[in-house]
Amino acid sequence: MKKLFILITALSLLAFGMVSCDRNDDLTDEGWVDLGLPSGLLWAKCNIGATTPEEYGNYYAWGETQTKEIYDWDTYIYGDYDSTYHLYKYNSSEDYGTVDNKTVLDASDDVATVVLGTGARIPTYNEWVELWTYTTRKWAEQNGVKGWKLTATNGKSIFLPAAGHRADSSLYYTGSYGFYWFSSLNTDYPYLAFCICYNSDNSVFDSDWHGEWRSTGQSVRAVRASQN
Repeated sequence: MKKLFILITALSLLAFGMVSCDRNDDLTDEGWVDLGLPSGLLWAKCNIGATTPEEYGNYYAWGETQTKEIYDWDTYIYGDYDSTYHLYKYNSSEDYGTVDNKTVLDASDDVATVVLGTGARIPTYNEWVELWTYTTRKWAEQNGVKGWKLTATNGKSIFLPAAGHRADSSLYYTGSYGFYWFSSLNTDYPYLAFCICYNSDNSVFDSDWHGEWRSTGQSVRAVRASQN
């Protein structure tokens, strides 16, 4: 009976941990952090696919909602490359195919919405700028994992593990760099999408940063609006 009680307790704690990071049906649960930002946005505590803030979670190509073994233009669903880029969706230039002028991911292509449900989504360029503007950042190690801890003036914080990124069949830069997608397309170079790239020294996502190839696999951290 004692062993059964321990097993039930362990399973309950595991379920609670998964709920705290993987579900968003309750804005008051532990999966979301109110950093007191001007927009009122809540930021997820964990990456998509993770159950703790330190876990790297899953990697996704921009606009894709499934993980895969190889991240390149041959496997990317919205484009390919054969001496030049050919884009099937999210394109602002006739040089790269049919122009649809979509500059932000549709909900059906936003893995945060698909995984966590309506209301959750990948942050835009401006929302990442807001996060960086209204928090202080410190390169830290949390439970043995390196990354940046972002703390707001209200004392609350989130941790962004340096999960690296995936290209082809390999995982690069774990423990030294973090790459997180924005939902925003680079309209000047539509084969790129904006992301934040950071290491222990600095971060890059300003006007000089063009982003990364949409075919690479990167981390996703979700946001959602507060209902308060």
